[in-house]
Amino acid sequence: MASSLTLHHVTALAGNVQRNLDFYRGIPGFKLVKRTVNFDDPGSYHLYFGAGEGLPGTLLTFFPWATPANPNGRRGVRGAGQIGVVTMRAPIGSDDPPADPDGISIQFAAAESPHLESVTLCEADAAPTIAFLRDILGLEPDGPNRLRLGDGAWIDVQHSPDATRGKMGAGIIHHFALRVADEDAQLAWREKLIRAGVRVSAVRDRLYFHSIYFREPGGVLLEIATDGPGFLIDEPRDRLGARLCLPPWLEPAREGIERRLSQMTL
Repeated sequence: MASSLTLHHVTALAGNVQRNLDFYRGIPGFKLVKRTVNFDDPGSYHLYFGAGEGLPGTLLTFFPWATPANPNGRRGVRGAGQIGVVTMRAPIGSDDPPADPDGISIQFAAAESPHLESVTLCEADAAPTIAFLRDILGLEPDGPNRLRLGDGAWIDVQHSPDATRGKMGAGIIHHFALRVADEDAQLAWREKLIRAGVRVSAVRDRLYFHSIYFREPGGVLLEIATDGPGFLIDEPRDRLGARLCLPPWLEPAREGIERRLSQMTL
């Protein structure tokens, strides 16, 4: 039986914020649905791009790491224990798929509407990761190194025994999130993971959804995120991404946060 889990979003580390903004706003079917900050590091932006009003399963999100002293951000190193490639479907036409300006391994393929299609994990030892995805998360095997999610998307596990450990930085995919409908389903997954001996974070309030975080045996960070409350809670649909939105607990520090952030032009 197919897993109930589907893809919610993918988060990557960009370099220059303006370059990232201009590129993803140019992808057909995408728009900036939220401009906020990294809640765990308010000195950097968190940009959300997606279809419609930010539908789960269409979301690409970015932490731009550039600073005035390092305008392209500290570069990461690709390797084992990371997400190697993400495939995103979008109405781009098939002749010349765009390439991320920071070299992030997001591959675009033609489709009528945007949606996340697959995630590839790079692992020095693939077997424990495959077993985790199959036995703990309940994904359905579809070949020796592919596991299916509930919406037909899939996760590939690339066995790379000679790969050195990757390092986070600009150009690297940070994590991917799996989707559940609500908080009750999320708590049920949290309890299941804990019973299986997995170290899981407390529920984190990301304002637009709630999240829990954990790592698979190879070290890749995973998230389980809820569908709601969604991106319309602090902006109307026709103004999504128009202003810097902050959660209530950061609003008192707005002036200082805005002063630290790189400038961008919408």
